[in-house]
Amino acid sequence: MELRQLRQFVAVAEEKSFTRAAQRCHIVQSALSSSIRLLEEELAAPLFVRTTRHVELTAAGQAFLESARRALGVLEQGASDVADVNAMRRGRLAIGTVQSLPSFVDLPAVLARFHRRHPGVEVRLCQGAAGELNEKVASRQLDMAILPIEESGEGLQSHIIACEDLVLACTHAHRLASAKAVTLEQLAGEDFVDFEQGRGTRMLVDRGFAEAGLRRRLAFEVSDLDTLLDLVGHGLGVALLPRDVVLGRKGKLACVNLRGAELCWELVVTHKAAGRSGAAVLDAAPAAFLELLMEETQAEPAKAEGKRRKAA
Repeated sequence: MELRQLRQFVAVAEEKSFTRAAQRCHIVQSALSSSIRLLEEELAAPLFVRTTRHVELTAAGQAFLESARRALGVLEQGASDVADVNAMRRGRLAIGTVQSLPSFVDLPAVLARFHRRHPGVEVRLCQGAAGELNEKVASRQLDMAILPIEESGEGLQSHIIACEDLVLACTHAHRLASAKAVTLEQLAGEDFVDFEQGRGTRMLVDRGFAEAGLRRRLAFEVSDLDTLLDLVGHGLGVALLPRDVVLGRKGKLACVNLRGAELCWELVVTHKAAGRSGAAVLDAAPAAFLELLMEETQAEPAKAEGKRRKAA
């Protein structure tokens, strides 16, 4: 039983004529008659009483007509719902981010702009550790996640949305605060304030020291950026953080360039990759948000280069 057969059956029942029903369905009358015969064979019952003057429904046909109309109504509503989702008159967008998302990605502003464009789309945002976010994206509990590139999950497609050099953050009274640049060797003996394992820039900084064959002292391990910055601001340790984060403290912290080590913190947005068939994975709303996010952040590399030149 096919959708077209239901539509053709309802047309004959309402028009009470195969000729008018064929015109209404834009097919030849012989094809319509053949389609109705196949439907009757499948249902094992005659649906119409055919005479030379008119066509009438049998008792079986009358019973089937109500079911056919209900089925068509449900299918038409389904098609309308799909059209609404594709046109983003309705839909769902679920995003995950690591905690303490840096200031150079203004996610609330991007979400607000998206909501103004597509008010019918329900937006859900959650924070968590990178591993948890990767699992949720892979299982499609989340459409996408924003996290450091080092922590993006295997098999997920990634797009870089931000890239910032790491710099030394310390108090202005610190012995290295007035230096033009410092090396990792100079920092190896310092007390560090850093994120817990699996959060923020921790993996990147650990790797930088390991590749340089150096060890460092971790005095404080925290889970959020504000606490980390407060501890550094009180002189309890130093930190290596993205430049924009340190500059965002409005002069409360010294910002010193790194020399001899390229530690660039790259932030990516990840989502499920296309399958073997190459079919699109993102629905209309997530795809539109990704386009907007990339649009908002594509100028960041140029801005970052300008800040590096100014600081040099």
